[in-house]
Amino acid sequence: MNSSHLYAYSDHREENSAWIWNEGESSSRLFFIFSLILLIPQVFSSSTHLAVISPQDPTLPIGSNLTASCTVSAHLGLSASSLYWTLNGRRLPSTMYTILGPTTLTLSLHGLNGSRQRSGDNLVCHRGNGGVLAGSCLYVGMPPEKPVNLSCWSRNTKDLRCSWSPGGQGETFINTRYALKYKLRWYGREKVCEDYSAGPGYSCYIPRDLAIFTPYEIWVEATNQLGSAISDVITLDILDVVTTDPPPNVQVSRVGDLDDLLTVRWGSPPALKDYLFRAKYQIRYRLEGSRDWTVVADVGNQTSCQLAGLRPGTVYFVQVRCNPVGIYGTKKPGIWSEWSHPTAASTPNSEHLCDSKPGEQNSTLRKELKQFFGWMRKHAYGCADVSIKLYDQWRVWLQKAHKKAQPGRYYGAVNHSTQQT
Repeated sequence: MNSSHLYAYSDHREENSAWIWNEGESSSRLFFIFSLILLIPQVFSSSTHLAVISPQDPTLPIGSNLTASCTVSAHLGLSASSLYWTLNGRRLPSTMYTILGPTTLTLSLHGLNGSRQRSGDNLVCHRGNGGVLAGSCLYVGMPPEKPVNLSCWSRNTKDLRCSWSPGGQGETFINTRYALKYKLRWYGREKVCEDYSAGPGYSCYIPRDLAIFTPYEIWVEATNQLGSAISDVITLDILDVVTTDPPPNVQVSRVGDLDDLLTVRWGSPPALKDYLFRAKYQIRYRLEGSRDWTVVADVGNQTSCQLAGLRPGTVYFVQVRCNPVGIYGTKKPGIWSEWSHPTAASTPNSEHLCDSKPGEQNSTLRKELKQFFGWMRKHAYGCADVSIKLYDQWRVWLQKAHKKAQPGRYYGAVNHSTQQT
């Protein structure tokens, strides 16, 4: 039984002996103590356990049966018929007991369910007045299944983090230890990851001493008191699983007085400035108060972009992320970074223009607008520099030429996907 479970009671002779040793410098106290021992011989005899449970701290598969016995010391003068059992503090019915002798009471449990707590269920033998005589930890569970979904990624090639999922339903009901192990593929000794607290769920973090240009073999071993299981081994080069910090210095600004455009600018990942790679970026934005993000999925490797077709006089939150593609010529696709912190900006609050007296000029203007945005739909997916420049020039000219006109309102037509946080 683990030392943390205080169910096997004695009078702690070792603690009393230590007290005598610490205070033993006084001869008068020694004489007094030995006099007490001579007068009260029970101090020696009480160092034995009051009772013993057998088996002690058993580990059993779910559905097992168990017969446990509680045998009390003869000097206590207790009969087996006066004893009773509890499991996790709940008294068990006497119909589950059998008296084997004057000092031995057994308990029969059938079809055991999984333990309610990882440290084991508390099975305790009591005397008739409720006092605790002895206890045992009962571990009921399942052996671990093969861990699955093992994947790893490296932040800026400086470290390695791996995560996985437990096999099957994942619940073993007893304490199960997972160990991430790794080694260089062709040479090197096996190592064990030590930091399992750096991330949520089942994950481990290796902070340093990693090689590049050499593949690693990585796997997970799961072990508990009922068995063990090993995941499939994955082989990877650190350069194939690199992700970066989010793009820095994200800035969002207006485009003059245009009421449906915002310009987004950001920096490239500084930690990879000495590496050969071609970054690609994604942008997402949402309205203030909304949880739905619109994603510009194909920005390419440029570090600026204009968002078209926005609502005038509206606050938008914008985020950017980076994917380092082809570091040192690797053929593997990169891994997207986390999104940058949201940056907020608002579009100008312009006049809402509408036709009060439709005329030939407005009709022609509407036709031109439809033609222009039709061309945008066909040729300006994402953030194309040429189309945005033409669009800006056309809109500036439009606002100057028709300052007093009242044309209808249009939005840029750029095909984006929408995702929800």
